[in-house]
Amino acid sequence: MYRVFEALDELVTIVEEARGVPMTSGCVVPRGDLLELLDDIRDAIPRELDDAQDVLDHRDSMISKAQHESESGVGKAREESERMLAEARAEAERMVADARAHAERMVAEAENEAERVAAAGRHEYEDLTGRARAEADRMVQAGRASYERAVEDGRNEQHRLVQQTEVVQAAHAESARVLDAASGEANRLRGECDAYVDAKLADFEDLLAHTLRTVGKGRASLRAPMSSTASSAAPFDYARD
Repeated sequence: MYRVFEALDELVTIVEEARGVPMTSGCVVPRGDLLELLDDIRDAIPRELDDAQDVLDHRDSMISKAQHESESGVGKAREESERMLAEARAEAERMVADARAHAERMVAEAENEAERVAAAGRHEYEDLTGRARAEADRMVQAGRASYERAVEDGRNEQHRLVQQTEVVQAAHAESARVLDAASGEANRLRGECDAYVDAKLADFEDLLAHTLRTVGKGRASLRAPMSSTASSAAPFDYARD
C-alpha cells in the first residue's frame, strides 16, 4: 500500500511541475513517466487489496472468536451466579431454621422455668398456709383449753367460795382475758402469715414478669436478624417469610 501512495505522490508532483500549455489550462507531462507510475499503481493495488481482505477476514474471525468467548463467559457467569444464589438460599434457610429452633428452645426453657417457679411458689404458699393454720388452730385450742380450765377452776372456786362473789367475778374476768389474748395472738399470727405469703407471691410475680420480659426480648432479637436477612437477600429472590 505504501508504493501506491508513493506513486500517487509522484504523479501529483509531475503534474504540478509540468510545463503549462499557453492560453489553456493544460500542461505537458512526460508520458513514459506517467505510464510507468500507473503500471506501478496497477501492480500494487491487487496485492494491497488482498492484504486488506486478509486483515478484514482476520478481523471477522477475531470478532467471532470474541463473541464465542463472551457468550461462553456469560454462560459460565450465569451458572456461577445460579450456584451462588442456590448456596445463599440454602444458607439462609438453614439460618432461619436454626433461629426458629433456638427460639422454640428458649421459649420451652422459659415456660419450664416459669412452671417450676410457679410450682415452687404454690408449694411454699401451701406449706406456709398450712403451718400458719395449724399454729392458729393450736393457739385457739390452747386458748379454749385455757378458757375451759379457767372456767372449771372458777366453778370449783365458786363452789368453794360461794360467798366470795368478787373472787368468782375475777375468775370469769381472767378467763375472758385469757381467751381474748389467745384469740388476739391467733389473729396476729394469721395476719403475719398472710403478709409473709403475700410478699412471697409478690416476689414470685416479679420473677415471672422478669422471665416473660426476657423471653419477649429474646424473641424480638431473633425476629430482627431474620428481617435484616430477608431485606439483604431480596435482590437474589430467596427471601422467606
